[in-house]
Amino acid sequence: MKSLTEIRALFNTLESEQELNAFIDEFGSDGRVGVGRLTDKARKKITDIDKEKARTHNMYHYERENIAFSPLCGIDEVGRGPLAGPVYAAAVILPQHNELLYLNDSKQLSEKRREELYDVIMEKAIAVGIGHVSPQRIDEINILQATYEAMTMAVKSLMVSPKALLIDAVHIPQLEEIRQISIVKGDTKSASIAAASIIAKVTRDRVMKDLSDRYPQYNFASNKGYGSQEHIEAIKKFGLCEIHRRSFTGNFV
Repeated sequence: MKSLTEIRALFNTLESEQELNAFIDEFGSDGRVGVGRLTDKARKKITDIDKEKARTHNMYHYERENIAFSPLCGIDEVGRGPLAGPVYAAAVILPQHNELLYLNDSKQLSEKRREELYDVIMEKAIAVGIGHVSPQRIDEINILQATYEAMTMAVKSLMVSPKALLIDAVHIPQLEEIRQISIVKGDTKSASIAAASIIAKVTRDRVMKDLSDRYPQYNFASNKGYGSQEHIEAIKKFGLCEIHRRSFTGNFV
């Protein structure tokens, strides 16, 4: 007979419903209180997975509704608001018949979950494209036009050409030749847009962490270039560096 310690260690490795059901089948009749608690936790995990499957299925509503225009591409951007750093956009074409769990607006996910989903998306997606625009270019053409430019770069870098674009609340003038479906708060309603938001955010966050090593006085690893009080005080003390957006920071220098 396995000890409670061994059974608990086994439980901590379980992820899929199949594994959890097998665990319940094996230990459900074990009379020990501790084991009973673990099988109860296994049942709750299964319930949580079922709820997540239902939520995820709803996230694929627009993908199912527009399946005639496959391959569909979700697009989203990150970094429109910061005082420093580039704006990033991602374009993602997800597989039609493999719904990926836990996709959501990247801002609603923990950093750990975003990193995990980044790997899953990069592995499972049919195609992923990434575009970015520098702070200097943002100052030159304004942040809205820079966002369009980054999104266009992301779509054009895809290895598969999409027939339709699912976009979070905007219309991209540079991509008029492709059908565009604009969805308000799309990163919470479309799996493809959510996937793009995750790829864009993880990519930009990694870039800002690297830039934090180059410009440690601004602590970009923590504030990612946004206008936190710490960041504003650093600008007042040290001035602007080359990755600051001059069109955003006039009030602080």
